[in-house]
Amino acid sequence: MEAGWARRACAALTAVALTLPGGVVAQETAGTVYLDDSGSPFGKAPEEAGDAAKVTMPKLDFTPSPTDPSNYDKYYYFVRADTDFETAYADIVECDGYARGLASGISYTQVPYPYAGTMAGAVGGAIGSAMAMAIFGSAEKRRLRRVNMRQCMNFKGYQRHGLSKDLWQEFHFEEGLSDMPETRRFAYLKQQALVAATAKPESKELGL
Repeated sequence: MEAGWARRACAALTAVALTLPGGVVAQETAGTVYLDDSGSPFGKAPEEAGDAAKVTMPKLDFTPSPTDPSNYDKYYYFVRADTDFETAYADIVECDGYARGLASGISYTQVPYPYAGTMAGAVGGAIGSAMAMAIFGSAEKRRLRRVNMRQCMNFKGYQRHGLSKDLWQEFHFEEGLSDMPETRRFAYLKQQALVAATAKPESKELGL
């Protein structure tokens, strides 16, 4: 009787697994369920890619200074051959979704005895945490964003090429303790997508 109940339960779970929410149908192979079409988990982008001809192509040509290569872990752009603008934009917007709104890991720290639990201790702890966030938190959030963007775009097959800081700042942004306004954010992402789809870099690929 228990064996029969187990078979019926497995059949029911299989039926549920093969029809997922939103009408997306999955296929089961060797006990693993694969989505037929798995898009971005963030859904539709707030802004469509639009006409690539209306997006300003940033300047990429520059003569590297002696110090530029040491900063290529921060200042770079992505390129993938045979990629159209709309696809590049969808990829960059998705990776931006993974990279935005990250926490720095710095939070309120309780002060030691004999100030623990006192008003003076609470105020001192809050001031100390605020100072730590101002000094270290912003830089850590920027670092985490770079790590996530690089890993995500590398996974999608994009190559990374170095850029000078001045040129990079023309169409990129960094998020520290404040968020980038949405309108400016997607304008920059469209420029990054245009570069990713159309640039023909002659510089060396940097890898992940």
